[in-house]
Amino acid sequence: MSERRKKGIKKSLICLALFAGIFVGVFFGVQFITKTGVFRIPGVVYYGENLKEDELAKLHEIFTEEVNLDKDVRIDAREVLELPELKEGEYLYEVYVPVTDFYSSETNIDAENVESLDSTTLIPLSQLDFSKKLLSLNGKYYLDEFNTGAVYRIISFDSEKFNEEIKPLISEMVKKEFPTKDTVLTFAQTGVTALSRGMNAKLKAVGGDATYFAEQIGPYLSAFDITHTSNESSFTIAAHDRNICSDPRFIDTLTAIGLDVVELTGNHNQDCGNQAALDTIDVYTEKGIKMVGGGKNATEAKVPLELSEKGTNITMLAFNQSTGGATRGSTPGANQYYEDVAAEQIKEAKDRGDFVIVDIQYYECASYASEYEDPICDKANSSAGDQIGFFRHLIDLGADMVVGTSAHQAQTFELYGDGVIYYGLGNLFFDQIWWPGTTRSLILSHYFYNGKLLQTKLVGTVYGNDMQTKLLDDATMKWWIERLVKVRP
Repeated sequence: MSERRKKGIKKSLICLALFAGIFVGVFFGVQFITKTGVFRIPGVVYYGENLKEDELAKLHEIFTEEVNLDKDVRIDAREVLELPELKEGEYLYEVYVPVTDFYSSETNIDAENVESLDSTTLIPLSQLDFSKKLLSLNGKYYLDEFNTGAVYRIISFDSEKFNEEIKPLISEMVKKEFPTKDTVLTFAQTGVTALSRGMNAKLKAVGGDATYFAEQIGPYLSAFDITHTSNESSFTIAAHDRNICSDPRFIDTLTAIGLDVVELTGNHNQDCGNQAALDTIDVYTEKGIKMVGGGKNATEAKVPLELSEKGTNITMLAFNQSTGGATRGSTPGANQYYEDVAAEQIKEAKDRGDFVIVDIQYYECASYASEYEDPICDKANSSAGDQIGFFRHLIDLGADMVVGTSAHQAQTFELYGDGVIYYGLGNLFFDQIWWPGTTRSLILSHYFYNGKLLQTKLVGTVYGNDMQTKLLDDATMKWWIERLVKVRP
């Protein structure tokens, strides 16, 4: 090989080496400057001091040494009294609600901030059930508000590549559902309604507008998904101020409270005759109002009412176990209580997984005839028969809740076994204005979520000489609940 050729090859090799050196220098220089490639620094996970041990444990299971992040991520948590609009990387991780003893008369807890709350009163929402009493927080009731009335724990993930890197990793950890207005079933159960006697006279005095009686309570009751009452009087043109019969215009009182379910276990529905009872059932059917505990004959009267809304299934059973009014086979009337029928129907409903409510028209306490506050009828055993034993037995048969719907003066209540008993709710609408105890009633405001009873809030009502039912003030309600609780079994 000539010397000239050797020099050409050498020169080419030097140029190639120089080019290669420049390429390698640029290649690694770019990586060094941009911190990529061999000079790449892996993303670091920074944990905030506010994270709890259980949260850290879950996060450590996600962000293991094998997870190679491109960018740092900062994870932190905070708690607030109102749910804010969540930004990218923020998640509602838990809701803590304030509770107290089931029998407490307290209804509210005030707090300037999260730190001012006594943590012993707070429980995770998942632990809430009817055996605990949910309190309002700063005057806001969580199951009415959802975005306030509780403590909201928010976990945040701050990363430049949140969507690409972090979101896929944490999807299961933050995949949580909480109740909303669209998923919680609200159900108002009320006591005795008897749109009759003096109310007939009052209807005439107010020009025949039956919505007058519901003007103040109507907006509250009609806001529930389901509203119930036990109406004891049938509609007839023969109604007057001395009988327990209703002027036909009183249907407007019931529609004004948004009535969805009418109970027919009362012992006065036949006071106006069988035809009036039959016609009244037709009116309810025409208005789309469901019926339970009574019917045009015994077969109809004993049919349970099945309610299914918002992921909750409820079976209502209603029986007459008192002083009359039951159907005689082919005649209209109330559903007479029979032990074997009740036991079978409760079992069938429980086997379906339904929440079972049993309403009972029981014997009445008649010791409230005084012009002063008489607590005798507050007691569960103030009427004829063994009311306590009878109601508890229905829980033993499998009922989740037993409600007395015959008491004209509200009675006490108790947790029993795996269920709850409300012995009497009092008068929602009636003309008994001369005895203080009969002018008040309890509304059972139920809140169901995914088939579970989260809470029953007791709400009081009262009427006076104007016969307009209205919500009871807080101070009177507190005094009244304390009085009822004192005589619980």
